[in-house]
Amino acid sequence: MKPTEGFQPISQESTPALIAAQLRSLISKGSMAPGAQLVEMDIAGALGVSRGPIREAIQRLTQEGLLVSIRNRGVFVAEFGEADIRDIYEARTAVEKAAAGLLVAGDHSGAGLELLAKVDDMEAARAKSNSKAMSEADVAFHERLVAMAASPRLSRMHGTLLTETRMCLNRLEGRYPDESVRVAEHRHIAEALKDGKTELLMKLLDAHKDDALARLLTEKPSAATLQTA
Repeated sequence: MKPTEGFQPISQESTPALIAAQLRSLISKGSMAPGAQLVEMDIAGALGVSRGPIREAIQRLTQEGLLVSIRNRGVFVAEFGEADIRDIYEARTAVEKAAAGLLVAGDHSGAGLELLAKVDDMEAARAKSNSKAMSEADVAFHERLVAMAASPRLSRMHGTLLTETRMCLNRLEGRYPDESVRVAEHRHIAEALKDGKTELLMKLLDAHKDDALARLLTEKPSAATLQTA
């Protein structure tokens, strides 16, 4: 057998992959809410494609855990319970701590400055009371943290976890009476990285996780409670 006989022609990104990316984006942004049912025929009509690629895209997202297939009922956007949310944040923090360790061993000052720029984006969103921009800037901070570590495997794991995190962030709306607290948490993480303070950095990442979980897993405060806080 020749060394090249096992290769297959390289093609552009497939239609199912493109459809999966669109669905993933809609789910992560909350446009397709947890528990919402996906109907193949409706999606195919909206995208102008046959149901085959839709079915394959749905299978991909089911494997990722973003969709749930229920026999004789259909396919639905996953709904995360308390155990799921804890697992998402524990796993994401483990990946981010691994990435942070790699960054501290390298140009931690430059990496910290890049993250501080992301914190500035968060502060700008807070000043405008733009919760959607705040969540996007929040995700961008964590995405950049891992991307700078230049580990393809950490980034691959983190990518799926970030989609799930975006779904959780939709639930954080109204759980920060003062968004400056959220900005400050990220600023402290970036500054610890910039200064190369490994132990502090790891503690801050854990504290950030614990704070988010505490807010996500407690009953959302009422408007009256927020006004008196």
